[in-house]
Amino acid sequence: MRVNVVGSVSGVFSRSLLVAALAVSADAQVLPDGEGKALVEKLCISCHSTSRIVNSAGFDSAEEWRGLIGSMIELADPQAHSISEYLAANFPAKEERKPTLIDGPLEINIEEWIAPTLGQRSRDPVEAPDGSIWWTGMWASLTGRLDPETGDMQEFYLPPAARPHSIVPDDAGNIWYTGNGNATIGKLDPLTGLITEYPTEARDPHTAVFHPNGNLYFTSQHAGMLGRLNPATGALQEVNTRAKPYGIKVGPDGRLWIAHNGTNAIAVMDPDSMEIEYFEIPDEKTRIRRLDIASDGRVWYVNSSLGRIGVLDPSTGNTQEWPSPSGPKSHPYAIAIIDDVVWYNESGMRPDALVRFDPSTESFQSWAIPSGVGIVRHVWVTREGELLIHQSSSNRIGRVTIESAD
Repeated sequence: MRVNVVGSVSGVFSRSLLVAALAVSADAQVLPDGEGKALVEKLCISCHSTSRIVNSAGFDSAEEWRGLIGSMIELADPQAHSISEYLAANFPAKEERKPTLIDGPLEINIEEWIAPTLGQRSRDPVEAPDGSIWWTGMWASLTGRLDPETGDMQEFYLPPAARPHSIVPDDAGNIWYTGNGNATIGKLDPLTGLITEYPTEARDPHTAVFHPNGNLYFTSQHAGMLGRLNPATGALQEVNTRAKPYGIKVGPDGRLWIAHNGTNAIAVMDPDSMEIEYFEIPDEKTRIRRLDIASDGRVWYVNSSLGRIGVLDPSTGNTQEWPSPSGPKSHPYAIAIIDDVVWYNESGMRPDALVRFDPSTESFQSWAIPSGVGIVRHVWVTREGELLIHQSSSNRIGRVTIESAD
């Protein structure tokens, strides 16, 4: 595996904007005493809760902690030094969070770019028709554009309350986002910067996908709803569904497949009638974040709660599952099918592991994502068969090039 960080921090995040957008307060957990504790409480906890630190996988060195902090906030050297030394002394790396990596025949190359606005929680990159890479900075209510050939990056601010969860481009190059914070579906025209918003009944639009019929379909996790927006007319229709619909994909036959993070089921929806059918996954503890569909119509999914990947045969309703290499707590999250091979990540591990599963041989291969202190929550397959990933906590957008064993 080759890793190349080809971007750099070219902007400074406004902490006042972040605090206003999130209104986050510290929780009840208490940090250990020590030099640097007061700085952590004043500077770190103003943006996120103490649990983010206490429950982190940790680092053994102050240099590693400082690298992470530098992707969140720009600090003077003395402050960064004091905080990093304190965190390294009190929150070393947890051995049980390290991934179990599996060797294999393939090589991959990971390129990474650091998003300009610090602390934005960059996530969910997509490829636009012109080949540019876009991402959403949920905590800063923005979306950004990357030219992967030059490394140039540009950010577009969205309504402050929008907190876009994910984005998807249309054929004309417009960027559509799910306004998770203000109950809207939004459209950004990159040529003019103009934004159009469509209010939803659901309070938290989550993930969206365009259908060949031209409509945009989306999930709303906590509202328990699915929606359809006609971009040409603005007509929007929503229906209730089982608990916590999450990932959504269009299958080869045009039906929409929906992962459920609140019950042990996968749903399929007719794009015209919006009628829903459910496939029960046998273990009641199953919770599925995302899924994808192979060329044969089988639905591959991550069983996040049980540390497995699985496949559903819609023609029979039968499922089969395999344990992920890092075990029950590996928490598989994002998933994509490339040439009928399954790619996903183990989000419960630090570093985050990228895993390849070949169904034809039932074999795994995995790699540690070098900047993998965050969580890959969504991935995108480019027209060239590359995999777009991200690391929210370290403010990075990545591109994985898959190289053959030859």
